[in-house]
Amino acid sequence: MTPADVPRPVRAAGVLVVLQGLTGVVIGAWLLTAAVRGSTGPVPIAATAAWLLSFGVILLTVGVNLVRGKHGARTPATVAQLLLLGVCWYAIGPSSQPLYGVPAGAFCLAVLILLFCASARRWATDAHRATR
Repeated sequence: MTPADVPRPVRAAGVLVVLQGLTGVVIGAWLLTAAVRGSTGPVPIAATAAWLLSFGVILLTVGVNLVRGKHGARTPATVAQLLLLGVCWYAIGPSSQPLYGVPAGAFCLAVLILLFCASARRWATDAHRATR
């Protein structure tokens, strides 16, 4: 399958997932730097930094594969958005940070809408039929 055969919504979702991955990597690197400098308690921040860096790299890989039209990237992208929606809900509710949670939740919903629009579903279904 050539990149021209990949529906625009799938490629757009891939670009958005890449942006999420870059955000995770940048924030993770910033937190890791803060932990190394000792400006805060090193264990919790280092663990959070490692998690963000790992998740960011995974999202970068998934996003690039979506843009390239790899069908196997659609499911991890969907699962990541569902996990991140839980984080957004926590930011909005229990953490009382709606200024962070609402836009991030809208971003995740936009990715899910792109991944489940008609052309994206048809693309995924056609690939499934081709492997039988």
